[in-house]
Amino acid sequence: MGWRDIEAIWPPVILTLALAGVTTIILMAVGTPIAWWLARSRWRGKEAVAAVVALPLVLPPTVLGFYLLLCLGPFGPGGWIAGLWGGRTLAFSFSGLVIGSVVYSLPFMVQPLRNGFAAIAPELVDAAKTLGASSWQVFWALAVPMARPAYVAGVVLSFAHTVGEFGLVLMIGGNIPGQTKVLSVAIYESVERLQWGRAHLLSLGLVGFAFAVILVVMLADRRTARGMPAG
Repeated sequence: MGWRDIEAIWPPVILTLALAGVTTIILMAVGTPIAWWLARSRWRGKEAVAAVVALPLVLPPTVLGFYLLLCLGPFGPGGWIAGLWGGRTLAFSFSGLVIGSVVYSLPFMVQPLRNGFAAIAPELVDAAKTLGASSWQVFWALAVPMARPAYVAGVVLSFAHTVGEFGLVLMIGGNIPGQTKVLSVAIYESVERLQWGRAHLLSLGLVGFAFAVILVVMLADRRTARGMPAG
């Protein structure tokens, strides 16, 4: 493996980190209200909503990628949205990868947050409201700080899951250097071209990253189980 191989890995690495970062930020904004509602709502049909959110856990990535490709393509909603700035499709673009990654990684943010919010004793919420706190104040001043370990787990899992995506990103993004060629696709391409050194370097990096993710999540779970808020 030469210097050219090392140089060639940086664009996919940077693109992958950008995709995972943007996706995780969006997932925090979208997943927080969904998780709070699932944890506190008494509506009988909420588990059906939870099942829809969890679908990416059991659906093959190619199935989800196929339907997302239709939605993001020129004849779907994505084509109409892209037309607002003169484009034809959101597929095979960074924006399309972000949308697909948010859908695909949603349960990895929602489930830890739901568990964290559900672990908050109802008596604490009732006491805060009795003291005059509004629902908004209860959420931000009580629920979010107490669910901090759950946020750590959700952020780490969502980021890591986005970094490791392959089937879905290949379906809706293809292999366009600088736009949709993420790490997993770069490894696949390296193996296809028999560039074993480059494939080893990328793969070993992801192995180390996966180990760090598992360690962080396990530590966060231990803190949650002990009822110790982070910080």
